[in-house]
Amino acid sequence: MLNRLYQRAIQLAGSRYATVWLACIAFAEASFFPIPPDVLLCPMILAKRHKAWFYATICTIFSVFGGLLGWIIGAFLLQYLAMPIVHFYHAERQLLNLQEKFNQYGVWIILIKGLTPIPYKFVTIASGAAHFSIMPFMIASLVTRGIRFFAEAALLYKFGPPIQDFIEKRMIWVATAFCILLLGGILAFKYI
Repeated sequence: MLNRLYQRAIQLAGSRYATVWLACIAFAEASFFPIPPDVLLCPMILAKRHKAWFYATICTIFSVFGGLLGWIIGAFLLQYLAMPIVHFYHAERQLLNLQEKFNQYGVWIILIKGLTPIPYKFVTIASGAAHFSIMPFMIASLVTRGIRFFAEAALLYKFGPPIQDFIEKRMIWVATAFCILLLGGILAFKYI
């Protein structure tokens, strides 16, 4: 079953609408969507390695703009939109802790947490809720998301065929590791 899903992801990654979907997922993930864009970014780069930098750019730009939406949700729509998202993850206490950390550490929160498997939407919503200054937020988001997506692009560009071979031969292990990282990021957020 995982092999079929993987093959379908590779096929979708090669379709003419893949870039649109990548942009939409990157945007949505930074503000409310639970699945990271890496799920589509990696197969897209493996399908068309010569477009690795283009895909990383799309992912970065739309993730930053999605982060701006998350900031707006946190700053102006906290009770109406953000709290249901936070409640879904049972992370009310963590949101308050993150808001306090913004007052103490500022831009470093964005730079560090933007690279981790912690869902970025929590960082964007909390920065808005803390009314963290928008320009440093946008610049830090651009830096941290750019590093993350361009690092993935660089690795997949340079080592694409061996990585693809590794993934295909160890599909269960790769899927399990991805799920552990994703859940680990959510759990790590709960205990910050």
